[in-house]
Amino acid sequence: MPAWALAIAYWLHMAATIVWIGGLFFQAAILAPAIARGLPVGSRAGLLLAIRRRFEPLAWLSLAVLAFTGMTQMAANPHYVGFLQIHDTWSAAILAKHALIVIMVCAAAFQTWVVQPQLDRTVILDARRASPGDGLERLLRRQARLSTLNLTLGLIVLALTAVARSA
Repeated sequence: MPAWALAIAYWLHMAATIVWIGGLFFQAAILAPAIARGLPVGSRAGLLLAIRRRFEPLAWLSLAVLAFTGMTQMAANPHYVGFLQIHDTWSAAILAKHALIVIMVCAAAFQTWVVQPQLDRTVILDARRASPGDGLERLLRRQARLSTLNLTLGLIVLALTAVARSA
């Protein structure tokens, strides 16, 4: 692979990491705590919905870029000797990193295609009721926990990347 192509892959990989992990950090460490007590439950759900609609396409695009550029980088790395060939610290760190990324993608998919539609339905139903139920609060807590889980796993992935780079 030409050096210029590998440099572009590294740059795109870092940019996608910033978008994905940065967005998770914003949601888990800044947004959720800031609005947890400052807004009524329905307003919180609406704000989170608006932010998620803006962030989710960027997050999924970032994941696609990360997958493509990560495979490109791995194939060019002299430590890579084959699929599931665990022979040194680099390969063990990369395997652990990819296992955590699979968990992160599953959590993000659950958030996108299960929790978010439940939130949307609950907001609509609660708007029609005289006294909203507590389901919305429960779903907002689930959403916050999933964001925190994904952020934590993302930070561990970054640590594993550092281990692999130093090997």
